[in-house]
Amino acid sequence: MSVLLETSFGDIVIDLEVEACPKTCENFLKLCKVYYYNLNCFFNVSKDFLAQAGDPTATGTGGECIWSYIATQQGKSAPRYFTPEIVPRLKHTERGTVSMAVAPSVEGLKGGCGSQFFVTLADNIDYLDGKHAVFGHVVEGLETLDKLNEVFVDQEGRPLKDVRIRHVIILEDPFPDPPGLVRPDASPIRPPDNSTRIAEDEDPLATLPEEEAEKQRREQAARASALTLEMVGDLPFANVRPPENVLFVCKLNPVTRDEDLELIFSRFGTIMSCQVIRDKKTGESLQYAFIEFDKREDAEQAYFKMQNVLVDDRRIWVDLYVFALL
Repeated sequence: MSVLLETSFGDIVIDLEVEACPKTCENFLKLCKVYYYNLNCFFNVSKDFLAQAGDPTATGTGGECIWSYIATQQGKSAPRYFTPEIVPRLKHTERGTVSMAVAPSVEGLKGGCGSQFFVTLADNIDYLDGKHAVFGHVVEGLETLDKLNEVFVDQEGRPLKDVRIRHVIILEDPFPDPPGLVRPDASPIRPPDNSTRIAEDEDPLATLPEEEAEKQRREQAARASALTLEMVGDLPFANVRPPENVLFVCKLNPVTRDEDLELIFSRFGTIMSCQVIRDKKTGESLQYAFIEFDKREDAEQAYFKMQNVLVDDRRIWVDLYVFALL
C-alpha cells in the first residue's frame, strides 16, 4: 500500500505498514484523500535528523486527525487526536522512516496523533523509538530527501525558501471511507498558511531570456568583486592573505549583528569568532564581516552553501580568499 507525494523538490513514494498499524495508516490515507496535505509546507527541517510536514498552519501546533476533520466539516466536535499504534519492531533505524508526530498530554488533555508527520533524514535515530508512531518507509525518492537535508532554514527550522507538497496520489487504499467523509471537488489552489517567504517556484531570473540572465549574473558578480576591493581599503593589512579557515562576508544588511551571522553559519561547524566590521567613529555597520571557523573544511562548506543566500532581506556575498584578488 503506497502513497506518492509530489513535492517542489521531487517525488517521494511511501510504502505504508497497513497490517502493523492500520489505524495510523487509515488516518494518513484519508487525510490524503481529502487533499489535506496538498500545498502544505515542510515547516521544520533539521539536517541529518528529520523533515516535518502535515500542519496547515506551518507552526507546529496545528492539524487534526481525519475523524476530527470530518466532524468539523459537519459542524460537530470530535477529539483532535487519536491514539496511534506504536509497534516495537518498527524503529527509526533507516533514513526515510515515516512517522506520525505524537503530541504529549497537556493540562489534562489527552495527547496522540493528528495530521503532522515527519521523515527521517539519517539512519539510527533510535531516541525517537517508542515516542513517535512509525507507519511507513520511503522506497523511492531518496534523492529528494538529500535535497531536503541541504536546505537553508531560519532560527525555527523552517526552510527560507518554501518546500511544499504539491499533490498527493494514493496508489492503493485498502480501507473503506469513514462515515461522513466527503472528498472535495478539487485540490486547493492556495497554500493554507500565509507565507511571506521565497515561493517554492520563485526564480528572479526565470522570466529573462538566457542571454540577458547571464549578463545580469555577470554584472552582479562584477559589482560584488568591485565592492570587495573597495572594502579592503578599510583593513590594516590589505596585502595579507587571511587564514584558510576565515570567511569573508559582504553586502550585509546594516541591521545584521555578529550574533545573527554566528547563528546562521554555526550549522557548518564550530565558529571561533564572528565580527561585523563597524565604523570606528559612528559604530555603524560597514556591511561586511569576518567569520573564523575551527576547521578549513567547515569554512569551505559554508562558502559553497551560503553564496547569494538571503540574510535579513539582503543577498550576501561570500568569499574565502578575498585578499587574493589584490
